[in-house]
Amino acid sequence: MKRVRPIQIAWKPDKKSSTPVYRQIVQYICDKVANGEWTIGSRLPPQRALAESFGVNRSTISTAIDELTSYGIISGKSGAGTQIVSNTWSLMLPTKPSWKKLISSGYLQENNRRMQQINRLEFAPDIIRLGTGELDPRLFPQKMWTEVLQKMSVEITSLGYAEPLGILTLREAIVEHMKQFGINVSTKNVLVTSGALQALQLISSCMLEEGSTVFTEAPTYLKSLQMFQSAGLNLNGISMDQDGMEYWKIAKQLQKSESSILYTIPTNQNPTGITMSNARRQELMNFCIKNRLPIIEDGAYQELCFDGESALPLKAIDDNGMVMYLGSASKTLAPGLRIGWVIASEPVIQRLGDAKMQMDYGASSLSQLVFAEFLQSGKYKEYLIGLKKILKKRRDNALKTLEKYFQDIATWDVPIGGFYIWLTFNDDVEVDDLFERALDKGILLNTGDIYDFKHNRSLRLSFAYLTCEEFTAAMRTIRNGLY
Repeated sequence: MKRVRPIQIAWKPDKKSSTPVYRQIVQYICDKVANGEWTIGSRLPPQRALAESFGVNRSTISTAIDELTSYGIISGKSGAGTQIVSNTWSLMLPTKPSWKKLISSGYLQENNRRMQQINRLEFAPDIIRLGTGELDPRLFPQKMWTEVLQKMSVEITSLGYAEPLGILTLREAIVEHMKQFGINVSTKNVLVTSGALQALQLISSCMLEEGSTVFTEAPTYLKSLQMFQSAGLNLNGISMDQDGMEYWKIAKQLQKSESSILYTIPTNQNPTGITMSNARRQELMNFCIKNRLPIIEDGAYQELCFDGESALPLKAIDDNGMVMYLGSASKTLAPGLRIGWVIASEPVIQRLGDAKMQMDYGASSLSQLVFAEFLQSGKYKEYLIGLKKILKKRRDNALKTLEKYFQDIATWDVPIGGFYIWLTFNDDVEVDDLFERALDKGILLNTGDIYDFKHNRSLRLSFAYLTCEEFTAAMRTIRNGLY
């Protein structure tokens, strides 16, 4: 069989153009196919060679290849590489719906390109997820789940819609559960959501006016999302020190914004792992009360403190109804359960509950009943004790690994819990290039830029998804690839 030679390319995208580079590449290839210059069966060079030819990084090529594949123009065949498989794109496009235009016209904006790439690659086979925000699936408490589900199979007689705020049994269990963190409320102050992310969507869509400012830590989890920006809200990043957000820097900005709110992850912050000191928490509360600045407190990692006692949530010192607290089972028990909750004043809960009914008519009844059983039976508390021991061991191993391989080229903080270590390289390391080199080795990194308001040389490293041995091996591979 005659071997098809790869296509020769003598063109480069215009990096000064307002059109994204990957779209220029897509259009270039479409034009070549449409005019017959590149025929069916023509073989594209490997992605590395394409990146060199176009003068771009591999992530840009990957995005362009994905879009061309979705059009049906190219296809990857085993042993044959990526080939042109259709030349009818230019004929078919005018007679079909303009999906490309339609998918860009909705109010919810696309995620950051690197974030989209990471989200896609996390499900690639055999990829080593070194920065992922998910717990190791091998830590799943299967025995406990079997016991709970067996009990549910007997007790559940129907699965109808739940009341607007969530099943009362679960809200009662959450009320009891949160007392250990100093949060004392009634079931009227609790809304069950389909994960904590939905709570943020509800708040952004029905409690904040377009043009409002959301003050948040820099870097932050919110920066990796387009959700708030899609709602017409402005994110304003506030720097942190070892005690947490430097809240006093908000004062000047408040004068420029008529409508504002504060979003913070004070305990085991994502992505830095920093935990706000108790003194800073009280100062922040006083500042927000004085300036009538409402607070969204994200407590996703509140339950995962394994060095000493848990830090007191802001909601526990909230005597003025300033704080909306977000809780979640996603970072502890199972992300697929899709159960979160909001704790706030009754009028706020009623407003969010009404909006949620418009959005999905209630969180999964089965998931709510299952989590209620975990809480009420004591299994959740028992499980957390064991989980925190494992995470502490993995955290300690991660710190030893970094000390061994990265002491001379990077700095990092020591988290008291959670999932993450925020590693920052010196000026000799460019993380975008490191991302590509690590990907070539089958290692997926979460680069710091997707969480920050400016360029940085950082990585969000997770010790929660990999075993000690896997984490050490991956970091050793990365170090060996640097020099």
